[in-house]
Order: sequence, then structure tokens, then C-alpha cells
Amino acid sequence: DADANEDEQPVHNVFLYPFFMDKYPVTNAQYKEFLDANPQWCKPPKWYEQDRKRIEAIAKKYHDGDYLKDWKRNNYPRGQANHPVTWVSWYAAMAYAKWVGKRLPTEAEWEKAARGGLVDNKYPWGNSIDNTYLNYDLYVGNTTSVGKYPANGYGLYDIVGNIFEWCLDRWDKGYYADSPRNNPISDGSITGIMDNFTSIQTSRVLRGGSCVSTPQNTRVAYRHRNTPVFTCFSIGFRCVKEVTR
Repeated sequence: DADANEDEQPVHNVFLYPFFMDKYPVTNAQYKEFLDANPQWCKPPKWYEQDRKRIEAIAKKYHDGDYLKDWKRNNYPRGQANHPVTWVSWYAAMAYAKWVGKRLPTEAEWEKAARGGLVDNKYPWGNSIDNTYLNYDLYVGNTTSVGKYPANGYGLYDIVGNIFEWCLDRWDKGYYADSPRNNPISDGSITGIMDNFTSIQTSRVLRGGSCVSTPQNTRVAYRHRNTPVFTCFSIGFRCVKEVTR
């Protein structure tokens, strides 16, 4: 592929254990349920609220200061219950996933799912970009409700465009050169990451492109990353669950 970046090469085959992936990114309404049940992950209070009473909230070390920036206290923006939750750090996404008995996808799982059964295509539906298939490149200018655009071949919605999605793996630019053939993950094991996620500080993988991404950056193969404390209006997540073997 002439559009391929250096960190997307070499092209290689990967074999994965079966898994289920959420049809949609996690929504604001779903995330609010998590906060209601886990106040230790709530949005930090304003400075003038802090002296009145102790308000439980996310620890400073788990976000960059903009966590849930578009929420008012612990209420999501009006009319956006079914929009994907954004302004969430990797730590918060991990905590949510564990709470629902799932986890974040590995980078390989994400790409397998995103391709929807197609091979050697730039996008989940083929090789040409089309704004009737995804929210990208400022056509809308903000996130859209999940499920607004067609699903891919595996029945997954918004797998590219709308929001970037956090993955489990540590970011490694040259990982494809020597990654394992079976169930690759760039640092340690899935269990190790899940059990110790609050102590991880290395950058994490992001995939899928967003509502502001160019056609180049909404390709299935495109790889991105950021620090686990990072939050942004264009970053959210969805979960996976392993099939019991």
C-alpha cells in the first residue's frame, strides 16, 4: 500500500484466539452508570467545591487535567447520551472495562475486528473513502451518535472515524518487525496488564481515526498513540471479551 506509514510495516499474518467485541464504542450513558457505581473515577470537583466537603473523584495521576472536560460534574452533555464517551484517559477506560467484566482490545484484535473479514483493503468497506460510511475530516465537526453509519462485515459500528479507540498494548513503533505470530501483545501478557494497569506509565496504542481525522488517518492499518493520562475530545474506547476456550 503506497499510503502505508513506516510503523505499519512489514505486512504480516497474525492468528488470534476468538473474542467478542462491543458493537459500539462505550457511550456517555454507559459511562455514567460506571461513575455512579464507582465514584473514585468521577470528574474532579471545581476548586470552590473542594473545601465544602470531601468529594470522591479520579486521582490526579490517572488523567491530564481535562478528564470528562465536556461534562458538568458527573452529567454528560445534554442530548448526547448515545454519543461515545470522550475525554477519558487509558486508565479510566481500563477501569470501566474491568468493571463490566471485559477489557480493552489488543492492537491485533482491534485490527482484525475492524477489517470485518476483508483482506488488503484500506477501509472496513473497501479502498475508497466515503462520508456516508464514517464521521471524519470535519464533515460533521463533532462526534455523532453511535450506530449512525453502516456497520462493517462483523456488525461493528464506528470502528473507524468518530473517535480514536484506546487499545491494551504499549506503543512500539517497530513492533511489527518481530511481533509474535500468535496473539501478539507488545508488553508482557494480557493478564499482567489487566492486573497492574494503574502502575503502567508507557504510551498506549490508539486506533481508528476520529471525526477530525484525514482519510489517511482513518485507514484500518493506521497506528497512533499517546500517554495513558491523555484525554481528548476525539478519544474514547470499546471493549472486548475473550471466548471461553
